[in-house]
Amino acid sequence: MSKETATKIDHLINTHKVFVASKSYCPYCRATKQFFSTVYPDAYVIELDETPDGDEIQDYLYQKTGQRTVPNVFIGGKHIGGNSDVQALGGKKADQMIQGVKL
Repeated sequence: MSKETATKIDHLINTHKVFVASKSYCPYCRATKQFFSTVYPDAYVIELDETPDGDEIQDYLYQKTGQRTVPNVFIGGKHIGGNSDVQALGGKKADQMIQGVKL
């Protein structure tokens, strides 16, 4: 994995209130993106299967979080987890977390 990839992903995670690593065909990713479309439509989504360095990004996120699966979600630079973690937050809690983020 290149240092450039790590730097790029860390920058994206830390400069967006919501960062989602996704795969376009994944039903759990679709559910997460649907959730954020109502809670925070400006979520930054990177589709790993449509990005040339998608495998490298997924490897880096695994090193960073211990989570290999997608979606891989961060709010305010903090790792939240996957779809079940996002859904468990619920809209109100997620909205409170997002509103509390200062970039």
